[in-house]
Amino acid sequence: MVKHVILWTLKEELTSEQKAEVKAGIKAGLEGLKGQIPGLVDIKVNVAPLPSSNCDVMLDSSFEDEASLKGYAVHPAHVAVADGKVRPYTASRTCMDYEV
Repeated sequence: MVKHVILWTLKEELTSEQKAEVKAGIKAGLEGLKGQIPGLVDIKVNVAPLPSSNCDVMLDSSFEDEASLKGYAVHPAHVAVADGKVRPYTASRTCMDYEV
């Protein structure tokens, strides 16, 4: 199994209200991919970090194998969420993929 974890920081120019809307959209969009992408075992998005955090959103996902993760990256449903709900609103992205 392969884990795919991403941390995003939202753009500073977004208001608190806009950030809340963006977080909800990211969560709904990414978690909605479950069952649509071959090899995607689980996907969860956390949008409520503690004040001690230095990021706004975390994706925690699991895949059957590295090939499944590569397929997810280019799958049209994932690309649509990434291009429509994530990339336009994020200032930074940190990713870690690893085998478990």
